[in-house]
Amino acid sequence: MMNLNLKFKTLIVICLFGTTLNSFSQQGQVFINQDDNITKLLEVKKQLNKSENSSDRYKIQIYNGNRTGAKAAQKEFHESFADWSSRIEYESPNFKIWAGNFRTRLEADRALKRIKRKFPSAFIFKPKKENN
Repeated sequence: MMNLNLKFKTLIVICLFGTTLNSFSQQGQVFINQDDNITKLLEVKKQLNKSENSSDRYKIQIYNGNRTGAKAAQKEFHESFADWSSRIEYESPNFKIWAGNFRTRLEADRALKRIKRKFPSAFIFKPKKENN
């Protein structure tokens, strides 16, 4: 008798659990209706964000001097800060090393704080717009 009563209670609990799970489940479909030009615009925006020559970005100059010193400074920079890119710029008669491509001044300030430990003369600037 006791065994039958326990089986009956177990069956009721299982049924209630199954009913509860079924009553809280949801099904549906989502349809996104958007213009095809949106994906094209997003691709154009991605390309603009990748642009190294963007004048609204901040850069950090870590070196200004001769070619040999510039190459040595760039090598030392890459060994210490592999997460930022750098490039050599030539403005007669000096070679300059520009590092990073920061969207905000705050981002650039944080990077400068780390870079100044290795390159004390480093500073933040915005490159001039290039006229084509």
